[in-house]
Amino acid sequence: MIKGYDALITFTRGGTVESHHFGAFAVVDADGKLLASGGDPDLVTYPRSSMKPFQVLPFLEAGGPEHYGLNDEEVAIMCASHTGTDEHVRVIKSIHAKVGLKEEDLQCGFHWPSDKETSFAMRVRGEEPTPYRHNCSGKHSGMLAMAKMLEAPLDHYLEMDHPVQQGILKKVAEYCEVPAESLIIGTDGCSAPVFAMSLRAFAHATAKLADPSNLSEMQAKGANAATKAMRAFPMMVAGPAQLDTLLMEIMAGKAFSKGGAEGYQMIGIMPGVLADFPKGVGITMKFSDGDPTRRATAALTVAILSALGFEKEMQSETFARFNVPILQNWRGLEIGELRINAPIVFK
Repeated sequence: MIKGYDALITFTRGGTVESHHFGAFAVVDADGKLLASGGDPDLVTYPRSSMKPFQVLPFLEAGGPEHYGLNDEEVAIMCASHTGTDEHVRVIKSIHAKVGLKEEDLQCGFHWPSDKETSFAMRVRGEEPTPYRHNCSGKHSGMLAMAKMLEAPLDHYLEMDHPVQQGILKKVAEYCEVPAESLIIGTDGCSAPVFAMSLRAFAHATAKLADPSNLSEMQAKGANAATKAMRAFPMMVAGPAQLDTLLMEIMAGKAFSKGGAEGYQMIGIMPGVLADFPKGVGITMKFSDGDPTRRATAALTVAILSALGFEKEMQSETFARFNVPILQNWRGLEIGELRINAPIVFK
């Protein structure tokens, strides 16, 4: 056993257990009521890139898109872990042109695109990756745009004492309803600060992002701008064949989704969608092994959303690659199964 985690997902081969995925999850409504959980919902961990829609909120609340003339597609990529396609780069360049930024302003580093077709095409034409291709370049562009609005320095926008990061820290604490000093601060893969909080607190924050009806007018403006953009441009939030993109496409405006590294996932259900839970609903999950193939994340996502009444969406052909209860090998032979170890029970 692993403290805080339960064996939520089991994979079998020939009827014999081959592997377990230990995880924890929380489902919370906008009032903070815990609707369902597995493992310890108060497990404290880093949401990693699932935090991106919250990191852009100070910019949205301050009227950044209006100030720079940014559209929803550009806001969506500020919430993204994109796969580095040419379309993603086009949108990043558009943001930079409107805001007055240069590629060298980005301090996220660079890596090859995770989109295989794009990566192959770049190698064929002898093109090396640059910061524009980094999956976090949209988030960093949003941070730089906020720094310019504040007339703050651009050269250390990732430092925790910078006004941009202080504004993000305050906003995340506000949504999670915890003191800012209680948030554990780490450094993400892109060099930006990242904060740790409980699954329950971040699920509650996600529900409030979906349903800001009890928040201030300014807070609601930011929340609605983020979720509207993500749902309108799911391809900007991730990329072709990615879980977040396909999930938002099949949910057709009813939900937004943002994955994070090391087995984290956040999903928000919009208010008025669920008869039993009419307020916004937030879902967070974390797998202890980091779930590098995302198969456990996909399986638990299907289980929770099916239990909420989205069986039709989960069974759609579009989402078929993520809903695989029967395992097959490369010849198409059935070799095992994926099993959810306990039913998802809502209170």
